[in-house]
Amino acid sequence: MQYERKNIQQMAGYVPGEQPTDAHTIKLNTNENPYPPPAAVMAALGEVQPEDLRRYPSPAAAGFRDAAARCHGVSSEQIVTTNGGDELIRLALTTFVEPGQPVGIADPSYSLYLTAAAIHGSPVVKAKLTDHWQLPTDFAQQMNAAGVALTLVVNPHAPSGQLLKKDTIAALADALDGVLMVDEAYVDFADPSHNLVPLIKQHNNLLILRTLSKGYSLAGLRLGYGIGPTNLITPIATKTRDSFSVDAIADRVGATALAHRESFSAGWAMVRENREKLVGELRKRGFTVPDSQTNFCLARVPNQATQSAHTLYLALKEAGILVRYFDTPALNNCLRITIGTAEQNARLLAAIDAASHE
Repeated sequence: MQYERKNIQQMAGYVPGEQPTDAHTIKLNTNENPYPPPAAVMAALGEVQPEDLRRYPSPAAAGFRDAAARCHGVSSEQIVTTNGGDELIRLALTTFVEPGQPVGIADPSYSLYLTAAAIHGSPVVKAKLTDHWQLPTDFAQQMNAAGVALTLVVNPHAPSGQLLKKDTIAALADALDGVLMVDEAYVDFADPSHNLVPLIKQHNNLLILRTLSKGYSLAGLRLGYGIGPTNLITPIATKTRDSFSVDAIADRVGATALAHRESFSAGWAMVRENREKLVGELRKRGFTVPDSQTNFCLARVPNQATQSAHTLYLALKEAGILVRYFDTPALNNCLRITIGTAEQNARLLAAIDAASHE
């Protein structure tokens, strides 16, 4: 006998990137920061006491929440802490979308949106991106016509790396009937002048997702947060969020990371520099690569008749380098490549050159 809900039986689960089983594989498939956290963050981890683990943590992760508020120039009531950014996606669905009511996304986009919507029992309205990875001009109209309650936009975009400007996001928030959640998982690697946080003062339907997994080199900590007006943050923070979703270690270490934001900025700058060099080298080899504002790039493989993206993905894997291959029509013959260190990128390019001569 099957006990799963019908929609759970019918859905496919989220497929995460491969995890290597040895220490020698170069992992360029899950968009982790190649540079470790600074000493102050590791010191905070070492300061965790047995009593911190014996007792329940702060329900709202108050230390981190206050640090995030200071970092972004907002009140703590405009911050909600979550167990990774992925939890905020689920909470936005739970809080703002009636089961069966549609959710809107761009196509392609972060595949977890589809999984989260399927779990919630909500159909997904997809708006196909243009050939240059931009939202269609009638994106908001498509969402409104379908009765979408929550629109999910990852910016900078995954998997292309393209960045929608502040004015574009503001116009989108104005035009949408429902909640707009902008997923800024990769924003630390974008142009430093880009900042959407001031928009929450003018748009009571705008929710911003942030995470410490990418820019802050803390993917293993599973700590994210939302920034928004209180009419969106309060119901999540006081009603739908789990009682103790963020643990005491994440609260302490995360607050320290935000307090030492400047210590991470050199790493972000290095990623940007390595990104431009890698994209340039890939283009020299015939790959089509859109400009990226993230810590990854999307590379369309040249000479499809002689070498497909899947063939190259397997060749790189054999050489001890993992990149991300998506077997979907929208990403036909593309590989998503995380920006590594200069040495890792050089090894990647050498492996690509070797594979092209086989």
